[in-house]
Amino acid sequence: MSVRVLVVDDSGFFRRRLTEMLNSDKRLEVVGEAANGQEAIDQARKLNPDVITMDIEMPVMDGITAVREIMRRTPVPIIMFSSLSREGAQATFDAMEAGALDYLPKNFADISAKREEVAQLLCARVWQLGASGLPHKPSATAQTKPASTLATRVGAAATAAPRSKTLRKGQVKLVAIGTSTGGPVALQEVLTRLPAGYPYPILLIQHMPGSFTPAFAKRLDSMCKINVKEATDGELLKPGTAYLAPGGMQMTLAAKGGSYRVQIEPGRPGQNYKPCVDITFDSLAMIAPGAILSVILTGMGADGTEGARSLKQGGSVVWAQDEATSVIYGMPMSVAKAGLVDRVLPLQRIGEELAGLN
Repeated sequence: MSVRVLVVDDSGFFRRRLTEMLNSDKRLEVVGEAANGQEAIDQARKLNPDVITMDIEMPVMDGITAVREIMRRTPVPIIMFSSLSREGAQATFDAMEAGALDYLPKNFADISAKREEVAQLLCARVWQLGASGLPHKPSATAQTKPASTLATRVGAAATAAPRSKTLRKGQVKLVAIGTSTGGPVALQEVLTRLPAGYPYPILLIQHMPGSFTPAFAKRLDSMCKINVKEATDGELLKPGTAYLAPGGMQMTLAAKGGSYRVQIEPGRPGQNYKPCVDITFDSLAMIAPGAILSVILTGMGADGTEGARSLKQGGSVVWAQDEATSVIYGMPMSVAKAGLVDRVLPLQRIGEELAGLN
């Protein structure tokens, strides 16, 4: 069974290139095209696709308005194409707030010069969204799950998960959250539940281009009671502040007296993720063993699993988002399969649980 895709863009050239790349993957089938947002709404209703790729700036009706209408009428996973400018970043976050689940940079140069690489990334993301479908929104009374209950979902490997670990009073010195696909909306959901004067610093590792992270940090800061900023090299961590790793860079910590100092370094060749959750988590395991509460949210792949292993070996605690509320149940599933998760929580509960830490 193939994932059926609707391609929406006002550029005929871009529609043709996307269609060629998507149809090159036997798991995918382009079932229609649209040149503006109104056509997208009509085609979504007529064709009932599994995934829609959507441009942002189009005549007649823009992509953000189209996303909002499609999610109201015929909800379907939508992936946005956006420019790497500051304005493009802000529009992308608006689209995700309207209901889009993922985004990719719209770069004509890359499509010409790196066609195979772009096609591989595009097809993987579209397939994952189509295979996963829309995440569920559980009721406010949804219960948390102990790690051991994951066995029925992720196989026998999960039965090795340790018993749910209760945090000791004063144990946590720092919270660290890693995420990828679906992360922008997930982080907004979590961080907006934290109160002003939150007693811990928070590190955020979100797979995101460097041109997007400044705008994303500002957006979160405007929505949250805590402070949110893009991390800068050399700054000391403060309680009640969330530090977002800059895109294209790696974020680690160093101990300085009784405090922690941020270290920002360029990503090295061969590193798959910049920023990388594993790299940040590994540094935390070395400088603050047993004092970290780490959280793995929605995302494709397995980044964060080896870092979580290092944290667990030092006595720290690992939480993971559940499958039902994850846009892509890849990163959380990986740590669960590895038997590293202490608690599995629906997205809507994670912020509440963090807010209630002693």
